[in-house]
Amino acid sequence: MNVIYPLAVPKGRRLCCEVCEAPAERVCPACTVTYYCGVVHQKADWNSIHEKICQLLIPLRTTMPFYNSEEERQHGLQQLQQRQKHLIEFCYTVAQKYLFEKKYAEAVPAALHSLRFRRSVYGLSSVELVPAYLLLSEASLGMGRIVQAEEYLSQAQWTVLKSTDCQNATQSLLHRNLGLLYIAKKNYEEARYHLANDIYFASCAFGTEDIRTSGGYFHLANTFYDLQKVDLADTLYTKVSKIWHKYLNEHYQVLSQAHVEQADLLRKRFVNDTGLDEAQEAEAIQILTSILNIRESTSDKAPEKTIFVLKTLVMLHYLMMNSSKAKEYAIQALNLAKKLELSDEEQSNIEELLHLISAEEEHPIT
Repeated sequence: MNVIYPLAVPKGRRLCCEVCEAPAERVCPACTVTYYCGVVHQKADWNSIHEKICQLLIPLRTTMPFYNSEEERQHGLQQLQQRQKHLIEFCYTVAQKYLFEKKYAEAVPAALHSLRFRRSVYGLSSVELVPAYLLLSEASLGMGRIVQAEEYLSQAQWTVLKSTDCQNATQSLLHRNLGLLYIAKKNYEEARYHLANDIYFASCAFGTEDIRTSGGYFHLANTFYDLQKVDLADTLYTKVSKIWHKYLNEHYQVLSQAHVEQADLLRKRFVNDTGLDEAQEAEAIQILTSILNIRESTSDKAPEKTIFVLKTLVMLHYLMMNSSKAKEYAIQALNLAKKLELSDEEQSNIEELLHLISAEEEHPIT
């Protein structure tokens, strides 16, 4: 049974919904340690994150066993904290992936889990809470709840202001989300200010040509595009495309060389790897497909730029082992190159990509 019977709850104990913190009326029958106000929030949490972490929550939410010594107790506490830290990062990555896929409602429960575990491990005023606040803010923006997004951002800003050791990466994320907020409010001047700060702090943390900095360039490009400052937007979109192309091409070249050296010896295919986690892969797809749509809408002006983005998407999907999508983009790039009568070398490069993808389909990974 999923329903909670009030008489079965110990006196003085308040059971709250995992999603909204309202009084709980239902319990997850699988783990029996997670509670909900009703069926709607139970299904929302299950579809978002709970299915993935259900059994992992049991040792975190049940009473710790009796230990025979202080040493055993400390070891038990360390294990508990390690499990919590693992779930912090896992829930954060899942929520990020949903955001890049524009599944904003699904991102909320995962982000809330990350926030609760952060509070448990680091305390209520730690700067480690900021990334979770920012996830919740971005999800709220995506659902059109600007006031709620502002509340989460205010909490994040206040936490950063109180901190004496906030890292550049966290500052970058904060300014990026503030930029997105002001874009939603059509205040482009403030949006540009915060996105410029995002790029500055990301550059300090990772470098100006890093994929983790590219998000700031991308959102700033979108701002200029909305303001019809097409030349500025075009420059930034080109920069973002080049950053991702360089990163993916390095992984692609390593993988191609490995195939050449090892395929004949072992008769095995290598497991393709982008070097990215699921959230970063979703971000790459979102950024590059957005740029592609813009390039295609203006392809009569600079078709070579469209081909460049297509080739970048080919490498991305190939490295993600999505051969069908990679082949689709490769054929599209080759047809456009032939239509424009580009150099034989350019067409040959695309044909080489297409050949490698076709070979991968004929000899799947073992």
